[in-house]
Amino acid sequence: MSSWATAPAQPATKVAVVLSGCGYLDGTEITEAASALIALSEYGAVVHCFAPNENVDTAHYLEATPHTPGKRNMLEESARIARRNVSPLSDLREQDFDAVVFPGGSGAAKNLSNWATQGAKATVLEDVARVIKAFHKASKPIGAICIAPAVIARVLGAESIEVTIGSDAATASEIEKTGAQHTRCEVSDYVSDRDHKVLTTPAYMYEHATPHEVFTGVRRMIKELVEMA
Repeated sequence: MSSWATAPAQPATKVAVVLSGCGYLDGTEITEAASALIALSEYGAVVHCFAPNENVDTAHYLEATPHTPGKRNMLEESARIARRNVSPLSDLREQDFDAVVFPGGSGAAKNLSNWATQGAKATVLEDVARVIKAFHKASKPIGAICIAPAVIARVLGAESIEVTIGSDAATASEIEKTGAQHTRCEVSDYVSDRDHKVLTTPAYMYEHATPHEVFTGVRRMIKELVEMA
């Protein structure tokens, strides 16, 4: 009678997703976040979301104007996307995860940093910079979508990392001022800097991109990120 040894199951890849609110004008772009979460689920990752526990200005979406009265909390707003599976960014520790992903939306450039107004001279929130540096130092993959690669460039540009935000020349120029290299990329594709384990995709940096094109680029990026982790 034969006996067969069963190989031990491989532990699931654990991925942190950093959000910045809910909505493309003042927080996380919802289609980009959903695309990342769906792809991570498809490739078997265990996911937990994080967001800064800070109040920020909010936009009027019907009129697409910059501000409405009062402020909203990034952590509370991010819970709308994460189905409450979200913790303060201050709790995120690199040793608990195999990779980290930053979806885009204006929140990356307004809330996680002030890239929207300062470009290459932007200041990045302390916890955001801490997380990026920790995952990079540990050689764990960092994924970034839409404008979020600019935040990664601001923190790691001195390492000459390669990123993409698509084809916007002005933003690409600011990114290269950080020391990072910008590579042009179509919406349904992504750029992989394998030496630094930084993966980026343009998504809605192409204003007229369709949801399925955004999902295609994000999904392709996430597939390699999980394989790389």
